[in-house]
Amino acid sequence: MGIRTRKHVYVDGDATFEAYLAWDDGVTQPRPGVLVSHAWRGRSEFENGKAEDLARLGYVGFALDLYGRGVLGTQPEENRRLMQPFIDDRLKLQRHLELALREIRALPEVDESQVAAIGFCFGGLCVLDMARCGADLSAVASFHGLLTPRDTSAANRFAGKVLVMHGWDDPMAPPEQLVTLGKELSELGADWQIHAYGNTLHAFTNPAADDAANGLKFDLRANDRSWQSMQTFLAEAFRQPD
Repeated sequence: MGIRTRKHVYVDGDATFEAYLAWDDGVTQPRPGVLVSHAWRGRSEFENGKAEDLARLGYVGFALDLYGRGVLGTQPEENRRLMQPFIDDRLKLQRHLELALREIRALPEVDESQVAAIGFCFGGLCVLDMARCGADLSAVASFHGLLTPRDTSAANRFAGKVLVMHGWDDPMAPPEQLVTLGKELSELGADWQIHAYGNTLHAFTNPAADDAANGLKFDLRANDRSWQSMQTFLAEAFRQPD
């Protein structure tokens, strides 16, 4: 009895994807599921670890795959090449995210009525786009995400909750973008929170981030605060009505 993991292969036409699933097999009934959307290099051990951490909290963690089975960048230029087509074509990104959402809902371990999504860096943009397109989610949480809005979300509504956790000194999404995002989320009708961490750069949750000159730096305090905030946030989002 304990945390179990498995690879979950799914297809879309000629494309094959491979997610990483983690759950506590000591729980027999379906429970809330949480998608983990990866950073720009693809699904890595970092996202797999977050799925396992979510399983320890009592959820089913599902580290999704946007790029295709076995595709994982190894250097910044390659990572950018993998990510850019989704930045340029947000409808394509939406289709891939909707595919992952359908997959997690179909899992026997998951209560299909209680699903959330969290994401890191590029993955933060991904989960915010799920809110922007009105996805049927209980909640989304972005960790040091990219904040560039879509062009096609103005008429949409999002009934779930949104939590954005961000470094105030993140050069990839400066403070004025947080203000713009708050206005955008209000127009979506979302129940939203933005937490900004002072003296904190991009990628503050990633222990491998150590390039302050380029705006990337792990920060233990912001990492711990954001993860604790996420736990409180998800517990509220998944709370059953009396």
